[in-house]
Amino acid sequence: MSDIDIIGQYREQFVTHLQTRTKLGEPKNLYEPVHYILGLGGKRMRPILTLMTAEAFGVKAEDALDAALAVEMFHNFSLVHDDIMDDAPLRRGKTTVHERWDVNTGILSGDAMLILSYQFFESYPAETYKELTKLFSKTALEVCEGQQYDVDFETRDDVTIPEYLKMIEYKTSVLVAAAMKMGAIVANAPKKDADAIYEFGRNLGIAFQLQDDYLDAFGDPKTFGKQVGGDIMENKKTYLFLKSLEKASKDDQDGLLHLYSIKPEDSTAKVEAVKTIFKESGAVEETKKAIQDFTQKAFDALAETNLPDKNKALLKQFGKSLMERTV
Repeated sequence: MSDIDIIGQYREQFVTHLQTRTKLGEPKNLYEPVHYILGLGGKRMRPILTLMTAEAFGVKAEDALDAALAVEMFHNFSLVHDDIMDDAPLRRGKTTVHERWDVNTGILSGDAMLILSYQFFESYPAETYKELTKLFSKTALEVCEGQQYDVDFETRDDVTIPEYLKMIEYKTSVLVAAAMKMGAIVANAPKKDADAIYEFGRNLGIAFQLQDDYLDAFGDPKTFGKQVGGDIMENKKTYLFLKSLEKASKDDQDGLLHLYSIKPEDSTAKVEAVKTIFKESGAVEETKKAIQDFTQKAFDALAETNLPDKNKALLKQFGKSLMERTV
């Protein structure tokens, strides 16, 4: 069986569990938006990682389904509130919750999703429950911190690369890391292994986000799934932008800062001009190198776990297919 088939099986198992565990309750206007956002699909990458990790450490995937559901519920809660903050009309190609209902419904349904996330841990024994909720609370707070950094960076022009990396770590990669560590906790894995698998997920998450930055500027519109050049149009200070400022000539730095201070009606010329500076400054090569470095750090952490080789190989393959965007 191919790795894609295995991942597909995990996804199917998870979606079946999601459907049986999330019944539509009353009042409808609270629970319908929850059902709606959870039903929009997505890759289900985080819960799949929880199930994969649990099995890698020797328990059945079923044992980790509730933990996986908590992760997916939290992830979707954060999307509902992010979309309100960004005033986004679409999520996964469909109308966002606050647009389909209203902002108040989006806030309240999101709150309910956060509480539901914690309820899913209640099916575990006391010691496991304690470990899961402790990790979850720490992660949830970091995701909020990451979101605030992201908002702050919009109005700052002195963002450093270490600050940017911290922001994407908190906003994106800690949840990937926690999803994996939860699988290890459910399986009662040794602390050393649970910590190492967290590091695997954390570094992989950073690499994934940096690659997202890169693909946003240089990806293939057919396969990227989002508007290419969107970050440039929005004047988002990504890794490519920050590296360009660090490495470009004075003229190009000034040109880049000017381009990032405007939002023209037609962004085509702006996007092309920015991409040229990204390339000529060497920022593209630097970004590719950073993606490779964080991917390698992830694989080094995986190598430190006491897992059977075939289980390590499966997790490594998942990491690779994630970075090649085939998952």
